[in-house]
Amino acid sequence: MMMDHREISVQVEQVERHFGQVKVLRGLNLAVQRGELVALYGPSGSGKTTLLNLIGALDRPTGGRVTVLGRDILKMSEGRRAKMRRQHIGFIFQSATLLPTYTALENIDLGLRLQGLGLFERRRRAKSALQAVGLSAWTDHIPDELSGGQRQRVAVARALALQTPLVLADEPTSGLDTSNSRRMLSLFRGVAESQGTTFLIVSHDPMIVEFVDHAYDLHDGQLVPRVAVTR
Repeated sequence: MMMDHREISVQVEQVERHFGQVKVLRGLNLAVQRGELVALYGPSGSGKTTLLNLIGALDRPTGGRVTVLGRDILKMSEGRRAKMRRQHIGFIFQSATLLPTYTALENIDLGLRLQGLGLFERRRRAKSALQAVGLSAWTDHIPDELSGGQRQRVAVARALALQTPLVLADEPTSGLDTSNSRRMLSLFRGVAESQGTTFLIVSHDPMIVEFVDHAYDLHDGQLVPRVAVTR
C-alpha cells in the first residue's frame, strides 16, 4: 500500500505553556508530516523537552491546540492519553530509563508486552531491534554490565521495536561516539522511509541536521527554522 507522506502526524497551533509566571512556550506552531524527521535545537531551559512532553501527551498546554496522529490532546481523557502513549508513541528519553534487573532483551520485551503481542513476535522484534543497533552480543546483559552508550542504544532499540507511527527522541545520540550516532540516525532515516514513522528529535548534536527533513531552533518560546534541508 502506498504511504501518503502528506498526512500530518503532529500539528501544534499557537501553543502556550506557562509554569507559574514563567512563559516557556509562547504561541508556538509546528506541523510535521508523516515519515518526516524533524530536529529541535535550543539551549537548556528553552522548552524543547516541554514541547516533546506536550506532543507525547505527558503534559497539557496552558493554551493552544496539540493534535497528534489525528487526535486532539486536550479533548482526550487521561485513560485515552495513556493508551495512545502505550500503543502509538515511542519514547527515547535522555536517560535510558532501563529496568536495572532486566536484561537488554527483557527491557525491550516488557514494552512489547504492553502492546499485547505474543511471545514469538515479541522476541523476534526485540532481537531484530538489538541487531539493528549493534547489540546482538549483549542480549542477556543487564544495564550495569553495559556502558552508557550501550544503554542508550538499548533505549533506542526499545522504542523502535514498538513500531509506533511516532517516535519522540530526547537527546538520542547522547553518550554515543560519532560512528554510533551516525548509525542511529541512519537507522531512523531508514525506518521513516520504510514504515512512514515520524521522528521528532531534541538535540544539541549539530550532526543531526544531515539526516533530518527540517530543523528548528527554539528561541523565546517559538520555533525558528534553522536550516533548509533538501531531500
